[in-house]
Amino acid sequence: MHLRTDWTLDEVKAIYNLPVLELVSQAAAIHAQTQATGEVQVCTLLSVKTGGCPEDCAYCPQAARYHTGVQAHKLLPDAEVLAAAQRAKDGGSTRFCMGAAWREIRDNRDFDRVLGMVEQVNHMGLEVCCTLGMLNEYQAERLKQAGLYAYNHNLDTSREKYDDIITTRTYDDRLNTLEHVRKAGISVCSGGIIGLGETDEDRIAMLHTLATLPQHPESVPVNALVPVQGTPLADQPRVSVWEMLRMIGTARILMPHTMVRLSAGRQEMPVTEQALCFLAGANSIFSGEKLLTTPNPNFDADKQMFALLGLKPRKSFKDVPEGAMVLGRETAVEA
Repeated sequence: MHLRTDWTLDEVKAIYNLPVLELVSQAAAIHAQTQATGEVQVCTLLSVKTGGCPEDCAYCPQAARYHTGVQAHKLLPDAEVLAAAQRAKDGGSTRFCMGAAWREIRDNRDFDRVLGMVEQVNHMGLEVCCTLGMLNEYQAERLKQAGLYAYNHNLDTSREKYDDIITTRTYDDRLNTLEHVRKAGISVCSGGIIGLGETDEDRIAMLHTLATLPQHPESVPVNALVPVQGTPLADQPRVSVWEMLRMIGTARILMPHTMVRLSAGRQEMPVTEQALCFLAGANSIFSGEKLLTTPNPNFDADKQMFALLGLKPRKSFKDVPEGAMVLGRETAVEA
């Protein structure tokens, strides 16, 4: 299937506003053409450095300026991180993501320690992802050399809505970070959050931005806001499954080869709602008890869901040619 990066805003709007069953039907058909149906990437996200962030993201319980009850802690010991990675692998995850509540990466001992963690988790046979805030070209190159497979840096919302949610960094700062990640040859993971008080037009604009990047992100997380007491968005209503379906289905049609991740908010979704999201083109989840600091379904619950729906986990490094050198080590991709 021909991949387009020249979508117009009107085209995205027309797809997003299709009758929801028609949208899901079209997205499911494209999913069947471009992805292995019934295969879902299982990822685990660990907060390796929690709280105390100087940013003012209105949704985030880790911002130092909000009183959310999150206890700040320094960078976790290597042994604790590696033990968590092993638990994730044993639980069925094939991608392990490490998050730090930093505004940006600084060239210091903490970053050197994270590079060491990346290298060690990579050698466990897991795809390694990090979300560490803004970075420059040199830092992206260092992460690549350490064995980083993917870097997450979400746009969060549309350019028009952005200043209502975050004032401590700009939209272009986020796009620049994605450019540095792409230039280093690291897989790009970038999506957003719905339920921030944005309009449908904001959601459409964010999807348009992602789908018209020079190259589609390899992964697009679709997050439903998990309201946290103490943040400015604590009283936002829960996002409905119909809103999630519109986001996931539109993302699948616009970016057919991208992994579309059903991310935050899954704890509140019954299996029936999650099944609809998989039908609409979602093929990646986070599994494990926490997403950084918010609740998330555990491995046992997800294994039961996979058995019920007939889903199977996607293997690590599936998109890497067999025999290719992967991030400093040889990885044979299973058939």
